[in-house]
Amino acid sequence: MSQGPVNAKLIYKFFEAANMQRWNDHIRPVELTELDKQSHKMVIAYVLARFEETEKGTHIDWPKLIEGGIFEFLHRLFLTDLKPPVFHHLQREKGKELNEYVFRELVSEVPDIDNEFLERFKAYHSRDEESIERRVLRAAHYLATNWEFHLIYSANPTMLGIDETKRSIEMQIEDHYDLIGVQRIMLAKKSYGFIEFCGQLRYQQRWARAPRIPRTSVLGHMLMVAIMSYLCSLRINAPPERLVRNFYTALFHDLPEVLTKDIITPVKRSVGGLEELISDYEQQQVMEKLLPLLPAPWRRDFEQLLVDPFRTRANDNEGGWVVDGAMLKGCDNLAAFIEASSSIKYGVSSKVLRVGKQRLMEIYHNGGTVAGIDFYQLMLEMDHMEI
Repeated sequence: MSQGPVNAKLIYKFFEAANMQRWNDHIRPVELTELDKQSHKMVIAYVLARFEETEKGTHIDWPKLIEGGIFEFLHRLFLTDLKPPVFHHLQREKGKELNEYVFRELVSEVPDIDNEFLERFKAYHSRDEESIERRVLRAAHYLATNWEFHLIYSANPTMLGIDETKRSIEMQIEDHYDLIGVQRIMLAKKSYGFIEFCGQLRYQQRWARAPRIPRTSVLGHMLMVAIMSYLCSLRINAPPERLVRNFYTALFHDLPEVLTKDIITPVKRSVGGLEELISDYEQQQVMEKLLPLLPAPWRRDFEQLLVDPFRTRANDNEGGWVVDGAMLKGCDNLAAFIEASSSIKYGVSSKVLRVGKQRLMEIYHNGGTVAGIDFYQLMLEMDHMEI
């Protein structure tokens, strides 16, 4: 059953990044995966773009920024085993051939991929342009890499080439100092504090009570939900502003958990009024600890991303803030389904995962179509997919 850009195989391709280990030739104090790196990159890109927009008056094409980040992620999925120096050398010397390889592999693995999506993906990687959106994404890439490198540097002080890697990352970041957000983050003050807060969600595991393969973090989960919200927004022909709000609402929907940890739904609902109490506490903590790390002009908009993200809002009294909340909740549930289902297929199962998977399917078994997206059908396709 075709749902245009909302393709089960394509969605799962992004999830494969949870299995892709980064810095796996170094001693690592924590597990570092490609999915988490890409999520952190998109968070940082948001911060950099907002600085350019609000402090320099630069026009940011937000749909272009989002799609560019997703296209760069998808491209990297097929080349993630290449070490960065090798990857960049091949891009310079054999860029066209490298792209053709990626295009062939993508069509081979996702043969029913939406043609318009595929053509935009090809066009993005076939043209050489220096737009502000690409510069923001490139700077965000190096800043996210630098965040990881700080974690592993102290564990690898005598490793051959470690200082060369350090200098290389620093030089690449310096090349983007014309972006005011890069300057602010490198000061290691308020803006860096926000980036650090978001990065801490790498340490918080989803389904903490159940052993799983692959283990996924809250940060990686947020990007999966955001990518699916983007694909769903394309499917329903959402206007650009709505697509952008859907994406960023999804990208930050679990951010308060850095302050409260991941409290599972059964616990929240086990005591009358507990869910509301937790929600109120999260909102208070966001107001007191997170929002002050952002420049004052952004805070109202950013607060809107965090407050009740799964409530559908359509030109109400919140300044015309439109979000497809029910659709985003479907994406959130689909991401949880993938997490449970994939582990069961890998042979690591438990009652928590089996019951969780079944309950997620039951939610959408009758009336599983939300905003024209058949989430039950997507779950069935995921369930029958070989991995």
